[in-house]
Amino acid sequence: MARKKKRQKFSATKAVKSRAREVIGSPPPVHRIPSLKDSRKLNKHKATLGEILSEGE
Repeated sequence: MARKKKRQKFSATKAVKSRAREVIGSPPPVHRIPSLKDSRKLNKHKATLGEILSEGE
């Protein structure tokens, strides 16, 4: 015999948020600002002489 679905506990915040999404619409996606830690990962090593010379050409 199949099990009965467990009823979800009522959450006021979920109800309010879903109602706001219906009326206003969903919020725009967030543009993430790169942190200092992320920017350090990009420039971890200095450019080699070969890379510098190839950029100039």
